[in-house]
Formats: sequence, C-alpha cells, structure tokens
Amino acid sequence: MKRGLIAAAGVAVLVVNVAACGSDGGDTSGADGKGETLTVWAMDGSTADQWQKDVQADFEKKTGAKLKVEIQQWNGIQQKITTALSESDPPDVIEVGNTQTPAYAKTGGLADLSDLKKTLGKDWTPSINKSAVYDGKQYAAPWFAVNRVVIYNKKIWSEAGIKGTPKTREEFFDALDKIEQKTDAEPLYMPGQNWYFFDGLLIGNNADLVKKKGGKWVSNLSDPKIGEAMDVYKKYASYSKAPKDKDEATPQQGEVFAKGKTGAMIGLSWEAATAVKANKKIEKDIGYFTIPGETADKPEGVFLGGSNLAIAAGSEKQELAKEFLKIALSDKHEGALAKENGVIPNKKSLSGKLKGNPAAEAAAPAVADGGLTPLIPEWAAVENPPNPIKTYMTSVLKGKSHKAAAAAVEGEMNKRLSQKQ
Repeated sequence: MKRGLIAAAGVAVLVVNVAACGSDGGDTSGADGKGETLTVWAMDGSTADQWQKDVQADFEKKTGAKLKVEIQQWNGIQQKITTALSESDPPDVIEVGNTQTPAYAKTGGLADLSDLKKTLGKDWTPSINKSAVYDGKQYAAPWFAVNRVVIYNKKIWSEAGIKGTPKTREEFFDALDKIEQKTDAEPLYMPGQNWYFFDGLLIGNNADLVKKKGGKWVSNLSDPKIGEAMDVYKKYASYSKAPKDKDEATPQQGEVFAKGKTGAMIGLSWEAATAVKANKKIEKDIGYFTIPGETADKPEGVFLGGSNLAIAAGSEKQELAKEFLKIALSDKHEGALAKENGVIPNKKSLSGKLKGNPAAEAAAPAVADGGLTPLIPEWAAVENPPNPIKTYMTSVLKGKSHKAAAAAVEGEMNKRLSQKQ
C-alpha cells in the first residue's frame, strides 16, 4: 500500500512498510553465506536509516554474506515486481503491499513460508497476517500495518465545550453537533469518496464486497449490509462541506485541516504532518483518538494498510533469505521499526514500542478487528480509476438509493473481477 513518511515535531511519523517477529537477532547459527550477496527490494520510505544499518550489521555478522538493499518507487511497482518474479534472477526478498500479495502468490512467484510461520510467526496478529496467506499457505511475512484515526483540532473542540474524546459513534456525532452549533468551524472534513474509511465501516459491519457465484467472484455491492454502512458514512458526510465527488487527496485533506477551520478529519498520521507543514502554528492544537465504534468496547472497523516481506520463489538463496527474515522480523528489529516509523508492529506484544507516539497509540486499539479489501487476485482491477465503488458512494450522497447506486456500477465491477490476472 502506498504511503508517505513525514517527520514533524510533536506529530507522529508515519511510514507504511516493514516486517515481523522472531528471535532477537542474537543467534549466531544460520546459513553460511560467505561470498554471497542477498538482494532485498524495499519501498521508498519503509526502512528508517538506522533500522537498515542495524539489520544489515546483524545479518552480515550472522551469515557472512553481504546485504544489498535496493530502494524502489511505488509508481509502476506492481508491473516491475511481476516482471522480476518471472525472470531467472529475481531479487531474493521483496517488500510487497499487503493487498497485492495474493496476486503475486497466485502466479507462483513467491516462496511458501509455511515452515517459518511455525517458528517466527506463532504470535503474529491474525488481522495483520491474513494478507500474507493465500490458498491456505503462508506466502509472505507480515511486516507492519497502519490504519486511520480521528485527527482533531483541540482548540475548536474546547470552544464547543467538549471535554474528553468520544468512546462511541453516537458520542462522536454528539461532539460534531456541538461544534456545528457553537462554533463557526466545519465539524468534520469528509469528502464523498474517502473509500478506505468506508471500507473500514464495511469491515465493522461484516459486509463483503464480493461473493462466489458459479465458481467466479462477482460483486456483492447490493448487499443490504453495505447499504447500512453507507448510511453511517452518509451521516458522517452530513457534517462536511467537502465535495461529494472527490476523495481525501483532492485536495489533500491535511491542507484543508491546516487552515484551522475544521473540527476533525479521519486519516493517516502523515496527514497531520501535512497540516503542520502547511501551517506550523496548528501543531499545538492537533490531537488524536481511535475511531469510535457502535459500542465503547469495540472501536470502528478500519482498513489495515501496510506491507509484507516475501521471498522470490526463483531465488537461489532460499535459506539465506530466510535468515534475513528471521533477523528483520525479530523482536529487536521489528520493535525498532515500530518505534522509529510509528507503524503498528506485527504482534501485540510489541505495541509498547508505540508509547509516546499519540497517533500510533490511537491507531493500535483498532488493529485486532481491522481488515482489508477482498484478498483475491482479481480485486486489484476493481480499484483502478475510476473506482466504481467511489462512483457508488457519490451517487448515494447525491440522493440515489443504495440499491439503485449499486445496480448502476455492479456490471463494471463484475467486468473487472473477470479480467485475467
């Protein structure tokens, strides 16, 4: 999943890619890699400099091999990885977006890591690990996750007389009502096509976007459960003046929030950093809290963005690549990544590393019940622009019924789901 890394004093640093658990990296046993070089593809922004140096030092000390990390750009990466996996000399270890993993696994391009799961991944968080599994086999290791939180303007909330932060969805709506009634601020910035927030609402309502019919995946957008989630989204959008036919990047909602006239927005922590970059003065007014769910004991569903680490099936250095995963995903290095980059580690026992990072602390409680888009290779085509689900969302916000809006785009969804991978 695409992401950015921006540092700002007092604002959480966010990145979106890294690995998970294992030993502490101190074990001196392992593959003999003298004279070998292991090549790792990592995405731009995923590996903090110190993390990379420390992992490299431990890997080279343990194996005697050299580690070569090649930083890749997100633009065009899917095709680049697909091509690399089909060649005779692919990179040995590759960072892959969590939602992209099933497509690479289906082609046979990724090595089966089920044996490592038994030792390294006994306590990987199930919701984060889910994307690394395809057809019942472990084809990658979960590296890290990120999810959305409520980013709010403490000054505006104080002016509205709001004390504390809401623990339920209705309490959140009550707070937005107070902002609307007692201040001149826009209570919430919520554009009509904030698709990944909507996906979180679907996850929270146990609504499935696809279903099997005649042995093929087809759209399930007309499901009443999806309509119920859209009704909740519509309620949120009613507090906003944002365009109904744009997403949170058009314009960047962080830049809108920076003007100091918005009570809250729902987004990733780097969007708060975007606001600070646009207006340094707003930094002191920024706060974070977990997106409230229907009841106080369970946060709202969230989409879990993030990355996995995979070994190319065509790599001739399988054992050396596994040694790299054992080190990179060890508690020592996984914990350091979480602390340095403000990302959610792949197991709950490392969540203490997020202490002192308010955005990450707000994000962590929702992870256990978080989820993803449909983990099928066919899904990638559905989200290609123009995303038919975004079209559906805009139609509902402009007055169409759930049933009519779904019917208008399901043909296009089915066409995309039937495309050959």
